[in-house]
Amino acid sequence: MTKWLVLTLAMGLATTTAHASDADYCKALIAQYETYVNKASRGRDVGSPDGAIAIEQCRAGNPAGIPVLEQKLKNARIDLPPRG
Repeated sequence: MTKWLVLTLAMGLATTTAHASDADYCKALIAQYETYVNKASRGRDVGSPDGAIAIEQCRAGNPAGIPVLEQKLKNARIDLPPRG
């Protein structure tokens, strides 16, 4: 029983760490996107609706927005922030 408890706690901690890491990475991606992609348009949003949706997903804790923001930054030739 103790082994299961330890295993369950370890898995929960790993999941929590992954979520925290995703959240931090999302914040960094959003900062890069807003600084370099949105502001490059001088007030008008050159990003597509999927960029805005990806930002909202990240802000809501949903890592599904990560690949979209990564691709938007790559398309704009902006270096991705470090992950981890």
